[in-house]
Amino acid sequence: MNRNKLEELYLKYGLDKDDFFKHQHYTIITRQGIDKIQAKEQMYVSYEVIRCEPNFAVFKAKAQKEGKMIETFGSALKGANYKDGNTNSWYVSEMAEKRAMSRAVLKLTGFYELGVFGEDESESFKKEK
Repeated sequence: MNRNKLEELYLKYGLDKDDFFKHQHYTIITRQGIDKIQAKEQMYVSYEVIRCEPNFAVFKAKAQKEGKMIETFGSALKGANYKDGNTNSWYVSEMAEKRAMSRAVLKLTGFYELGVFGEDESESFKKEK
């Protein structure tokens, strides 16, 4: 990970210590941080529902910024644990949407290439209390 590049991005998007945290091997940006980045870039994100069932959803997000566009996916599978699924929330479509949006925003702004992920992308990425 290029620490200087990461610091430049934090400054560019006005992120503060509440917007990111270290988790095992990754840096994680909070939902609030993702929203700041999207707002600062005035990034337009649209969604296509690929699959939506009571316990499973897949959304495709399309994001645009300065003539660049990216398409990526987010999914959520309701389960009691990680063997059975990747979320314990009944709001699987909302989780899939948030995951798709996080990935699109972070990929389009260069965070992903630095090993930074959104906290919504995995239940294991949640900040410990």
